[in-house]
Amino acid sequence: MSAYVLVHGAYHGGWCFDKVVPLLEAEGNKVIAVDLPGHGNNRVPMEQVTLANYIDHVCSVVEAQDEPVILLGHSLGGMTVTQVTERLPEKIDWVVYLTAMMPKNGQNRTDLAEHEGPEDMASMRILSDDGLSVTMSRENIPPTFYAECPREDVERAFELLVPQAVEPFTQKAQTTPERFGSVKRAYIECLRDRAIPIAMQRSMIAAQPCDKVFTIDTDHSPFFSAPDELSRHLLELAN
Repeated sequence: MSAYVLVHGAYHGGWCFDKVVPLLEAEGNKVIAVDLPGHGNNRVPMEQVTLANYIDHVCSVVEAQDEPVILLGHSLGGMTVTQVTERLPEKIDWVVYLTAMMPKNGQNRTDLAEHEGPEDMASMRILSDDGLSVTMSRENIPPTFYAECPREDVERAFELLVPQAVEPFTQKAQTTPERFGSVKRAYIECLRDRAIPIAMQRSMIAAQPCDKVFTIDTDHSPFFSAPDELSRHLLELAN
């Protein structure tokens, strides 16, 4: 049996893994899909939605497990799992980037835009009046995140997405070869992703090579569009 800790990306919550969790559990694994502060059922004031609080929350979940975990971050969740791995390398068996931000030491989400190309995500974000959070237009969300997903999953997502705090985009990763670099690293790339295009994914992989790279021919949200294939790759890491 393995333990999986699944970390969602911007705007989302642990609910986005609802199709994947039972597939992993069916093989006898323990699976925790976290709600980061400010997301899902873990609601806090927007000023408390920070990368540091994301990291603290996931660290508390990882530390509570009896054995090293397979830690997955999707999209912006890559920033969180990077720092959790740096803090708790002895508790991580694999760190997995699911079409996710994979920063090098000293980089933040904004820095990683150098890999992004002309259609950057920043141009789609709508800043709140207080400057603390961003949203996206209803028209941009489906083609960007859910182009290959079943309609019912997209409709449910619209009900559950929340504004994303700006602060986690700005904080820089702080990693070392001795800690973060000692943990096995996997990347799951998605060929038809419009949020983090495949060229951007592969540029990050080239900058920071991984022990394993899996490929899924789908969009930004394989937990909806290809849950069986995603689960197979995650189970392979456990085996």
